[in-house]
Amino acid sequence: MAGEDLSRLRIERSGATTGRRRGRWGKWLLLIMVLACVAGGYFYFNSRAAILVEVAVVTQAYPSQANTLLNATGYVVAQRKAAVASKATGRLEWLGVREGSMVRENDVLARLENKDMVAALQQAQANVALTQANLEQGDAEMRDAQRALERSRDLLQKNFVSAAAHDVAVARHEKARAAINGLKASIAVAQANVRAAQVSVDQTLIRAPFDGVILTKNANVGDVITPFSSATGSQAAVVTMADMNTLEVEADVSEASVGKVKVEQPCEIQLDALPGERFRGVVTRTVPTVDRAKATINVKVRFVDKDARVLPEMSAKVAFLSKETPEAERAPRTGVTPAAVVDREGRKVVFVVREGQAVQVALQTGAVLGEALEVKQGQSAVPRPGDKVVLKPSEKLRDGAAVSVAAK
Repeated sequence: MAGEDLSRLRIERSGATTGRRRGRWGKWLLLIMVLACVAGGYFYFNSRAAILVEVAVVTQAYPSQANTLLNATGYVVAQRKAAVASKATGRLEWLGVREGSMVRENDVLARLENKDMVAALQQAQANVALTQANLEQGDAEMRDAQRALERSRDLLQKNFVSAAAHDVAVARHEKARAAINGLKASIAVAQANVRAAQVSVDQTLIRAPFDGVILTKNANVGDVITPFSSATGSQAAVVTMADMNTLEVEADVSEASVGKVKVEQPCEIQLDALPGERFRGVVTRTVPTVDRAKATINVKVRFVDKDARVLPEMSAKVAFLSKETPEAERAPRTGVTPAAVVDREGRKVVFVVREGQAVQVALQTGAVLGEALEVKQGQSAVPRPGDKVVLKPSEKLRDGAAVSVAAK
């Protein structure tokens, strides 16, 4: 019994050791699985993290940019422009135009109060009528004196009248002739007074000096108009007008670059108010002096094609060209900066940023348009003006990669 009891008290060491070993291997396996999940998650999320990129905007470019020698800025100016005023002084009684009105040369634009001058004109005209009536009376007396002289001459030859009586007839005839001359002179004086009065009336009528458009209205009915605006609260010019057929661009060209500009040189004009339009121009003249403060020379560029949308004082950019641009090359074309174009698998591609992703787009490039490359049309996914493309894309950038645009 004692022997059996001792055998039951023996410890089985082999089973316990095996269990402990299995527990250790399980812990190591669990740790390895956790590390694998962490590493996989790190690489997954790292691959999906947004790549910081710089972008450029796809623009519209013109073939004429390849022929541009020089660019300058300036303003549209009307070469015929006038501040229309009156030579007379008075209160503005009537104004017949407003801003934008089209007027012809000698059209009456406004009128000052002129009742007193009109009355003076009518008086002068009445004096002319009076002197003309007096001339008619003098003519009647002249004819009567002429007949009396002829009768006296006949009677004198027949000794029916004395020489003294004949002398009276001669004197009467000479008086009548002198009166006629005086009356004619009076008529000339009266007519001169009429012309002077008419000038005074005309000076109260403000007329257009040439065909043009009213730009500004500087006075209203009731304002006092003076030639030199010397009175307090008075106005000098009633309206300002310009001849739209004389619009030109006055561009400031650096004196260091003036050698690239010559008369009759073709130009291309772009107006800030009409960014999608290009207007043909030609150099007409240069002002023969230098602005010392800005070191520039003023160059006048005439519009070849007239357009009613072009208005005075619009800001403009002028491209001075080496040659005239053909009609077929005046239309704008899509241009992309060369720094955005890369070779991938034997094709030229760009990466367009769309909804936070870089979309790879294959394209064909054409001519050099200034600082841009022409993008051939005809592909549905071709970049359009306004699209943003990645600048200098790295080899790691792939189609569909998440990107973040760097702030400038």
